[in-house]
Amino acid sequence: MTENVISIDTAKTVPSTVNRKVAPPARKKNKDLRPREYLKGSEIELLMKAAKKTGRHGHRDSTLILIAYHHALRVSELIALRWDSIDFESGSLHVNRLKGGIPSIHPIPDSNNGQETRALRRLQQLYGKTPCVFTTERKGPLTASTVRKMIARAGVNAGIDFPIHPHMLRHSTGYKLANDGQDTRAIQHYMGHRNIQHTVRYTELSPDRFSGFWKD
Repeated sequence: MTENVISIDTAKTVPSTVNRKVAPPARKKNKDLRPREYLKGSEIELLMKAAKKTGRHGHRDSTLILIAYHHALRVSELIALRWDSIDFESGSLHVNRLKGGIPSIHPIPDSNNGQETRALRRLQQLYGKTPCVFTTERKGPLTASTVRKMIARAGVNAGIDFPIHPHMLRHSTGYKLANDGQDTRAIQHYMGHRNIQHTVRYTELSPDRFSGFWKD
């Protein structure tokens, strides 16, 4: 009687199982998917332009990217953002942080008819005075899944050669502020971090840390 023998090489190709069910493949690490977890300013611009040209909600989607980037918002904070948190007269936005973050009041950049103000006012004209800033055609808030898919699609259409996810917009804010030489404590409060160690990750990559190197 001949025994059934599985060679070592063949055994490696057999899917792993859990309770006789095929286990899903292991999730790849971020470092294996993309070279960095933030976008440069030029890439943010490309992302916004691509979003604006895609689908029927181009202005809404490009504005969402702009607001997420300017105010370091998580997806959950984006979809919960309300019009009553925005004060056009004073040019400010009240940021309610989730995940135990510290709330703060942010200035709206160039609030005197600047890019962000114009984009928000146009959005209000298109979608009406709904409680939430970013809504569907039925006036309900966007879902986190919709935002993730929209930004991933915009990344592809923008020609960015690695996959994009919404939290990269928040990271991009941190790196932008650090590269601008902003004070670490100020960045901490702007990002809503309770622990400054979460902020240091951005300042550690600032090129200003090495200014003066290799000078005679």
